[in-house]
Amino acid sequence: MTRYGLLILPATNRVYARAAVDLTRAELEIFGRSALDGRIGELDTEVVGGASYVTFSGDGLTERDLAVLGNLSAGYALFEIVGELLRPIEWSRLDRYDDDLLTIQKYPGKTNEQFTKLLLNVTLLASDWATEMTSRRFRVLDPLCGRGTTLNQALMYGFDAAGIERDQKDVEAYRAFITTWLKQKRVKHRVLESGPVRRERKVVGRRLRIELAPTREEHKAGQTQLLDVVNADTARSAEFFRPETVDLVVADAPYGVQHGSRTAGQGLTRDPLALLADAAPVWARLLRPGGALGVSWNTHVASRDDAAAALADAGLTVVDAEPYRALRHRVDQSIMRDVLVARRPA
Repeated sequence: MTRYGLLILPATNRVYARAAVDLTRAELEIFGRSALDGRIGELDTEVVGGASYVTFSGDGLTERDLAVLGNLSAGYALFEIVGELLRPIEWSRLDRYDDDLLTIQKYPGKTNEQFTKLLLNVTLLASDWATEMTSRRFRVLDPLCGRGTTLNQALMYGFDAAGIERDQKDVEAYRAFITTWLKQKRVKHRVLESGPVRRERKVVGRRLRIELAPTREEHKAGQTQLLDVVNADTARSAEFFRPETVDLVVADAPYGVQHGSRTAGQGLTRDPLALLADAAPVWARLLRPGGALGVSWNTHVASRDDAAAALADAGLTVVDAEPYRALRHRVDQSIMRDVLVARRPA
């Protein structure tokens, strides 16, 4: 049995850096269970040369296995442990674009990029297509997309990205960023739609749709991705996206500290449960059978059991295995963040 050491990517957020080792161990166990046939085991943590490594055993990891593991949210470098020595192992990532697509935006309340990637990963790994992570072009919906952190991570993976956001300022800020970034990076793209959406002579929202590809050759061959962003209330998602057309729904719910949630019945509220009760049934209908939904929220304002009940009421099956329960971590004094993942039954 071969032993491996995973070097953790340094985190710019000091609080998240303290949680990164435990989160990586949980994420690695989820990868092993869902995409690697249970061939990851004996997880531990060791300090080598002053650096922390997550260590694990792997039985016959193939090039495809390493390509999957290369997408660990906090993975920096992988080594085979040979006695007291570390032998570097080459691995690949799904990344299709320069990493400043994820890092260049800076604004108050932005979700940590490493956590965004973790949330997308564990949601994907709960779907029926976990073993197709490196070969399937998933369609990801962020129904609370803000300024697009999750959308950008989905694009980075080569997936189609869709989002809906009520705040027009956030949508406009994202439109300005992504259109400028695409031009500056000379990414081959075509704006399919940009402006108000009208029905029965009334404006019901605003929409940005962009077709893009990492290279001209891929664009010419029709190997394109679709970015689709709507400015409207998330409870109206089904008015803009067809049922059973989304593989993954990934949402970072407002934490009830600086930002609240808006629902049709209650208006502005600090309670994410009201948002889930209002919107989760709509999100669930957009999922393909076998798809998965992942949501993070602040447990100081809503318990895990209550959040799980809201997803179950929406017809989803909550994934409650131990590594998923280990994703809870502190963000700051007022926020203890947890993650729930649920499947739409096939």
